[in-house]
Amino acid sequence: MSWKFSVSHSLPLFFLFFLYSFPLISTQHNDDPTFKTMHDFSGYPVDESSHTFTSSNSSSLSVDIQALQKQIDELSTFSDTPAPSVTRILYTENDVLARSEFHPRRGCGLIHHGCCGCKFCSVSLNLVRQKLMGLAGLSVTEDVVGNIFGRWDGYEPELTAVATGSHIDAIPYSGKYDGVVGVFRSGFKPKRSLEIILFTSEEPTRFGIGCLGSRLLAGGEALAEALKRTVDGQNISFLEAARSAGYARDEDDLSSVFLKNDSYSAFVELHIEQAPILEEEGISIGVVTNIAAPASIKVDFEGNGGHAGGVLMPDRNDAGLAAAELMLAIEKHVTESGSLDTVGTVGILELYPGAINSIPSKAHLEIVLIFIYALDIGVEDGYFRKKEELEQHDVRDIEESFRNAVINKIHKAAKSIAKKRKVTLSEFKIINQDPPAHSNGSVIKAVVDASDELNLTYKYMISRAYHDSLFMAR
Repeated sequence: MSWKFSVSHSLPLFFLFFLYSFPLISTQHNDDPTFKTMHDFSGYPVDESSHTFTSSNSSSLSVDIQALQKQIDELSTFSDTPAPSVTRILYTENDVLARSEFHPRRGCGLIHHGCCGCKFCSVSLNLVRQKLMGLAGLSVTEDVVGNIFGRWDGYEPELTAVATGSHIDAIPYSGKYDGVVGVFRSGFKPKRSLEIILFTSEEPTRFGIGCLGSRLLAGGEALAEALKRTVDGQNISFLEAARSAGYARDEDDLSSVFLKNDSYSAFVELHIEQAPILEEEGISIGVVTNIAAPASIKVDFEGNGGHAGGVLMPDRNDAGLAAAELMLAIEKHVTESGSLDTVGTVGILELYPGAINSIPSKAHLEIVLIFIYALDIGVEDGYFRKKEELEQHDVRDIEESFRNAVINKIHKAAKSIAKKRKVTLSEFKIINQDPPAHSNGSVIKAVVDASDELNLTYKYMISRAYHDSLFMAR
């Protein structure tokens, strides 16, 4: 398995964390498929109980790779679907139980306080003093939406801390390494304090909002207000779901989650690539230079419906065919955008009434578009520079114009299709349009230096999948 690092930076010239710490994952059996991946591509043995790396200034890091794999395997058991898949949806029972692996909470929080003998309580009481963050000696806090913070004080604690982390929620039938490889870590005694963050709900599965926890941490005022009115597919509100899991009990105001701009010196995220490039090329590390910008859109077409046998083809107002045509139009406009790093996906398509002998009277689509305007990246005096001499606001203007042009073409296509097929375009709603992020050059250099020191192969990459780093960069 190969790893991808996303980095953001709020203050210049901090890179010690990545200079000295690299997590490893191993398998316990040589016939496991991941054994070959780790052995061939990382260059380090997986049959040892631990492996120690020594840096140039004699600081060292010891990682018990078998224990690390065991922790990942144990976490994967908290799933709504059978192994090897993992499904962990925000604020569900398995999500709460998985969180207790990091920060046990006394009492289940389901309607009442204290122990009731349920599965939540029996697990959390047993773990209350002994789970991962506590065993690591971290001081642990939790905000009202369930972002968990474990702080490890450095030997110069007055300096602004560095943060790292990822998520443990999982979309239906995903894998056990998505997100969690950035949460399970081991390290040395750092100079700056290190804060490990377990983000709430990176996946948009339940409420249609990706990176919910990190968006709020970045000061998402509009999101904080919108969440008061947001419901899931079962018409359960976000606040109801949060309270059922023991969060946001006494407050509707989520602004307490917001971080100040100077909260961290830097943020670094470890994540699996979620694509085959690194593994196919036999490269261990993907060094992220840019993080793609997502836009999410909901579209509804409405027609007259009718019986499949009773309405002739020329007389139909088929919302389903309008949706199908729009899906092809999305493919066309994304493919013709001029950027290989722009992608579009219709991940949800719902037809109503959903009967085999009924012409669809309504079609609902949910679209995600992911953009990056890929400026060339060069190296100058050991630091990364954009070859174009553009100010940051100019770069963002180009990127936003590029994104808006694609969205406008899709919107225009939806209106044209509705007119041609004599259906109504009842909704074309942009849920979010997020700007891309550019990784900080000094932190990129730290990752590259660490890779060189450890003889790990690496490649500069654009992160086409977006993660919590996109919002922590703000």
